[in-house]
Amino acid sequence: MRLRFSLLSILLLLSLYLPSFRARAADGSHFVERSVTVQGTAYRYQVFVPDGWTAKRRWPIVLFLHGSGEAGSDNTKQMTQGLPPWLREHGASFPAVVVIPQAPEHTYWNGPIEQMALQAMQNSIDEFHGDRHRLYLTGLSMGGFGAWQIAIDHPGLFAAAAIICGAINPIADEPALHVLGLPAGADSYAWVASHIGGLPVWIFHGSADTVVPLTDDHRLYPALQAAHDEVRYTEFPGVNHGSWVPAYALPELWPWMFSHRLETVRATP
Repeated sequence: MRLRFSLLSILLLLSLYLPSFRARAADGSHFVERSVTVQGTAYRYQVFVPDGWTAKRRWPIVLFLHGSGEAGSDNTKQMTQGLPPWLREHGASFPAVVVIPQAPEHTYWNGPIEQMALQAMQNSIDEFHGDRHRLYLTGLSMGGFGAWQIAIDHPGLFAAAAIICGAINPIADEPALHVLGLPAGADSYAWVASHIGGLPVWIFHGSADTVVPLTDDHRLYPALQAAHDEVRYTEFPGVNHGSWVPAYALPELWPWMFSHRLETVRATP
């Protein structure tokens, strides 16, 4: 009888305190840690949950791909550059869930790592009531290469993309970093334009970038224009590789991004 009374007391206390705990947990934007298993390997990732999140509505989902300097397995370094720091400062009114996977060291956003990022997004769609009509893609540096890769491999999945200081062809310092599947001996820029399914893209680069040359962006932009795709190109004068700082701070970026919506949707691969 005494044990039964103790259990009833605990349940009564939980009923009193659990609602307030839930209210505090849901009050304000925050980051949560999650994990996903792909081909037998577990990967950890972060999710930004916006202020006012509720299961009573569907939410836009942004997939963010970090650069090579943030690769690892600590589920922390990918939070140090680009969109995550911006969200810490300005995320109080940000209206979307953001999925922030981490690629292991010495890998790129293709193959199993591409699958991992998309599965993390799929899990977030399920858990955080994502709207498949409003999936968005963004990445910087190595993540810019990855954004082009995913856009090519999965046309019609995203409503819009912001690609920062990326490229599609190998760069001198890292020849293994490039978009897979580019046709040999053909116009790779026109090929990309014809394979991204009319995805609206805003391309960003710094004019003084010494890490990823501007060559590919200078040729992708007119190729997308020639394909009659919706494309914008912004080049920041005097900015080196860190063009993600002014790009994510640009007031017009997110209204432009979220103004796009897919008419028909497809399942995440």
